[in-house]
Amino acid sequence: LEEITPKPVQDTGNILKQGYLEKRSREHSFFGSEWQKRWCVLNRRTFYYYANEKSKQPKGTFSIEHYSARLAFHLRKDSRKRCCFELFCPGKRTYEFTAPSPAEAEDWVDQIQFLLKDLSSLTIPYDEEDEEKLYNDVDSSDSMNTTSHNTTLNQDEPNVEMEEDDIYEVLPGEQPNKQ
Repeated sequence: LEEITPKPVQDTGNILKQGYLEKRSREHSFFGSEWQKRWCVLNRRTFYYYANEKSKQPKGTFSIEHYSARLAFHLRKDSRKRCCFELFCPGKRTYEFTAPSPAEAEDWVDQIQFLLKDLSSLTIPYDEEDEEKLYNDVDSSDSMNTTSHNTTLNQDEPNVEMEEDDIYEVLPGEQPNKQ
């Protein structure tokens, strides 16, 4: 079990999604509310929840690796039931949340599923339509015979070393620069 170091909201790294959610407490108190408002932050591997967005110490944190996310309308019986979702993992605690709106609940689930897919495949999937809008002048052919254009999405990934000859292009009329 890897240890997750608690961090203030500002220091949680690459934040993919954050916002207020209601989190169901583990202990169901007779007097207290079972749903508590929490500032939630999702980064590349960890889900943090804080008392509010200015908190220095998280109320809780867990690695989302091996978790799944799904909408969970059964969690509430009131008008907010369509705003509910849960994070679950066999053999681990299930986390239950209520978002401010059904659309926001869907967005949290989509972001978490996207991230989990990314963690399991070790590649970053992208929406081809968005790619075309951003890079409409780039040839998107996957053929091995054409020059491929790669966009680095994450600077933390190790660089693949290339042979020195592949790095430089020799223009007509120039001599190759051998060092």
